[in-house]
Formats: sequence, structure tokens, C-alpha cells
Amino acid sequence: MRLQPDPTFYPSPRMAMQAPKERVAFVAGLSVHPNEHPDALFVVDVDPQSTSYGRIVGQVTMPNKGDELHHFGWNACSSALCPYAPHPHVERRYLVVPGLRSSRIYILDTKPDPRNPQIVKTIEPQEVFQRAGYSRPHTVHCGPDGLYVSALGNPDGEGPGGVFVLDHETFDVLGRWEVDRGPQYLAYDFWWHLGYDTMITSEWGTPKMIEDGVNPELLLNAQYGHSLHLWDLRKRRHQQALDLGKEHQMVLELRPAHDPTKPYGFAGVVVSLKDLSASIWLWQLTKEGWTVQKVIEIPAEPVEDAGLLPPLLQGFKAVPPLLTDIVLSLDDRFLYASCWGTGELRQYDVSDPLHPKLTGSIHLGGIVRRAAHPQNPDKPLNGGPQMVEASRDGQRVYFTNSLYRTWDEQFYPDGVRSWMAKVDVLPGGGMRLDPNFFLEFDETLRAHQIRLEGGDASSDSYCFP
Repeated sequence: MRLQPDPTFYPSPRMAMQAPKERVAFVAGLSVHPNEHPDALFVVDVDPQSTSYGRIVGQVTMPNKGDELHHFGWNACSSALCPYAPHPHVERRYLVVPGLRSSRIYILDTKPDPRNPQIVKTIEPQEVFQRAGYSRPHTVHCGPDGLYVSALGNPDGEGPGGVFVLDHETFDVLGRWEVDRGPQYLAYDFWWHLGYDTMITSEWGTPKMIEDGVNPELLLNAQYGHSLHLWDLRKRRHQQALDLGKEHQMVLELRPAHDPTKPYGFAGVVVSLKDLSASIWLWQLTKEGWTVQKVIEIPAEPVEDAGLLPPLLQGFKAVPPLLTDIVLSLDDRFLYASCWGTGELRQYDVSDPLHPKLTGSIHLGGIVRRAAHPQNPDKPLNGGPQMVEASRDGQRVYFTNSLYRTWDEQFYPDGVRSWMAKVDVLPGGGMRLDPNFFLEFDETLRAHQIRLEGGDASSDSYCFP
């Protein structure tokens, strides 16, 4: 136990923006051939002054096959500084890395050398099943009172999905978080407004609905998630469901305002059954209670030659944006949206959250476009901006191009060749690809989520404005 708070913890997002720049990034790598090769966690040098800038400088190969590393997070973060936090002297040291397909969770120690993390504990699936009643752990967030982990379903691959809690220090599975889940059945992401004692959760599908790829019959019959759920964070009880409408399928990533006095946030929707568009919705607390409304719509792109499309899309003659991730800068000014289908990363100024303004766009990859990186302008790329992460000072944004193995194969049947890129953010808005940062991974592994040393724009939550 530390006698002083971890120096990477900050009371407020304003103070966190003054933190030192990250020197390394941790990147999940999922195996293309899970029966033959295990997954890995990469350490990437992101220090422009380093001779190994933009290259892999460390790698942890998992001891088991078939995990499918996906999202991961820190054992502790700035929420430990909240006035009621029972663990103010924990430190940001361990990465909590779930296998989305295996339900196994690895604990990696990043000290003393962040370039050489070590697995120090493995939570086997049976412990998750028996203690929490859940499976397929997805999102990890460090809360004031414990480690929260979302899960897509139960051990049989059905619902309901939900949230379970790990101990901050021992990493023991404490159990299911929900006391009263109300009508909530599907699960995906979760976040909270600590200043309002409110949790919000989103919906994708049960494991059986997603593990073999997107199911066209389920999709066209609007069976994937289309609601947000509000919860009393302290009492662990469901309070309200906000239905976006059945046409808006797969309500995934959630990004609340970092300022704890602002009770609003953004939710990304993958696809509309009406026109294949993607959308971003604003939830907010008003005099009438919690409400939600669409504030951004990203249209599909028509394609004349249907032969350029994967079989799943040929009947539509269009490329859907497939909005699969969003991230909000710590000053709550810029929202980044990754359009995996069209191969586009968008930047919006959301200073006025009700009226976002498109301020930047770059293209890499894409189902049809196959846009190249300036480092090698003659080489077409596939995949597209997918997992996106922003630095604490808001000046750098990193992204990778793999979504989920079976979904990769449906939308990019020629096989996603994985890469990681970076943009520099212009002070007044806009983005510029860093021509010196473009990392191509081994063809047996695909990169997914990124975590930055010391924290990033989606790793921490704050109790002070």
C-alpha cells in the first residue's frame, strides 16, 4: 500500500490534462487462428523522441488459446480520490485483461518495467461463472469502491448480461453487482456519473447472438440492443430504460462527460435498419428526468459495383459506416468517432453537446475505399478505424483496425491485416495523420483496444470538476 496517492491519479479532468505524455501504449492482440496460436498483449513505443518510436517493444503471449482479448483496463485510477473511496492508496499498476470468448481474466503487473509486463494472476472462467453467474467479460472500469466488469451473458451463452465486481487488491470475484435489474437483459458497455450516483449501461447481444458473427435474421428483425439503462449506483437498482427505437441496432460505446458536474454523455449506435446510417445520441438529465436524443447521423456511402462489397452487404449496394467506437477528450470538447465500415475517423466539436460540429475527418482502409497511409501511399489497407483512444492532454489520438474475429471475416472476407495509426490534433480542431507512426502487426494477430501509460481519455473517472 502506498502512503501517498498514486501520482497518475488526478482529482479533476482539468488537472489530468496536465499529466506527462505517455511513452508506451498497451495493445490487445487477438489470434487470427485461435486453435493454433494464443493471443498477446503488445507494448508499443509512442515516444516520438525514441529510436523505437512506433514499434513493438514488448509482448506478453497468453498461456492459453482461444481467449480473444478484447477490452481491458487498469486496476485503479483517479476515482480512488473520490471523498468516499475506501481505497485511496491503491496504485495504477495492474492491467485487468479479460478474454471475451474464454471468460478468463489475466492480471498483468506493469511494474517495474512497463515494457515487460508479467502475468501475476489468472482468474479462471469457473470462478467468474460460480461467483458472478456471468460469462464473456467485456469492459473493465476502476470504480471508487472496486473493479467493475461488464459481461455479455450467462455461462450458457444466453442472457441476462450485466456487471460484476472484483476486489481492488486481491482481484477476487466478489459477485454480481445488480440487486434489482428491472427489465434489463442485454448488456455491453457501462459508465457512470459519480456526481449523480448514476450508472448507465448499453446493449449489444447475448453471446449466442454475436459469437458466430452478426446474424442477419436477428438484425433485420431488430433483435440486437437498442436501449440505454439508468441505475442507482449506490443502491445497485435499475431506475429507467431509454429506448432509442428498434431500427437503431447495437447501442455500444458510452462516453459520459468527464466533468462530474455535467450530467450528460454520448452513446454510439452501429447501424440503422432504415438506411444503414450510424448515429450518436446524447443522454442528459433535464427537469423532466433522464432523456436521450439523436445529435449526430453518419450516412452510408452508396456503391455502384456491388461486387466490391462482402456478401452480407451486396443486396444493399452501400457501405454502412459501422460506428464501433467513440472517445471524448478530457475537456469534453472533441468527440472522436470510428467508422469501421467506411474507413473514416471523424472529429466533432461537442462544446455544445446538443449541436455537434464536424471539425475533422481522415480516411484509412474501408470496405471499398481501402485508403492508404502516407507512410506507404501505394499500399491499400483494409479494416478501418475501430478502437480509438485519446491522450490525456487531448493532443494525440491512436486507433487500430480489428473489431471481433468472426465479424472481421464477415465484413472483410479477404482477412483483416492489422495496423495501428496515430493522428495529431490541431489546436482549433482538425486532425493530421502522423506520417512517422504506422505499425503493421504480424499477420497471425490483430490489434484491438489501446490503453496508454498513466491513463487516457477513457480509463479514468473523476469526482471533482
